[in-house]
Amino acid sequence: MGIGRWLNAQGNPEQFLQLSKRVVPWLLGGSAILLIAGLYMSLFVAPADYQQGQTVRIMFIHVPSAWLSMMCYGVMTVAALGGLIWRHPLADIAIKSAAPLGAIFTFLALVTGSLWGKPMWGAWWVWDARLTSVLILFVIYLGVIALRQTSDTPQTARLTAILVLVGSINIPIIRFSVVWWNTLHQPASVIRADGPSIHSSMLWPLLIMALGMTTLFFLLHFLSIENEIRARRVRRLETRIAMQD
Repeated sequence: MGIGRWLNAQGNPEQFLQLSKRVVPWLLGGSAILLIAGLYMSLFVAPADYQQGQTVRIMFIHVPSAWLSMMCYGVMTVAALGGLIWRHPLADIAIKSAAPLGAIFTFLALVTGSLWGKPMWGAWWVWDARLTSVLILFVIYLGVIALRQTSDTPQTARLTAILVLVGSINIPIIRFSVVWWNTLHQPASVIRADGPSIHSSMLWPLLIMALGMTTLFFLLHFLSIENEIRARRVRRLETRIAMQD
């Protein structure tokens, strides 16, 4: 069996609903536990920074949000490839369901970045390479959402997938912007060749928050895909009844 046929078999909507029924309770419990633990550690265990003071706690929301803004787009990119190359039956639904979540996380990253940047840089916003590329990512998310809402046809799904693939060029720009250009934004401090530069007292709360928010994303994505599958079934049924009348 070819990879395309195997993926299509695994992507059967009914099989996904059965999988989601088993996975969602675990995602719900896991995200709740991780987020409660992460928030507690971020607020009451992690120390204040010697330079930034209490404002450093914004990091525990900002960094996971920024990570998820890119990870979510990565999920959409894989789905776009699956739809265009292998005609995966759930590819378009995965993109449509992920785009609003990615927009929310990107918006949260921009807002928390501004709140963090004001006391550090003395300005709410600067046309920094990292900030500007993340703003472009937010606009791309809005474009994907708007295009996908225009109609529910295979042509629109294909155009949306192409837009997602074109927009994926921006992800490495975001990731390496602090390396390629002189920016106000600090370089990577967690994923580094020589190891994290953050003290463990801040690193562990940050990692737990990132894992908790990632689990929350997959929970919301699964639920959103479920809703879209059922909504499409209802629309098909309504169309069939209307044609009979």
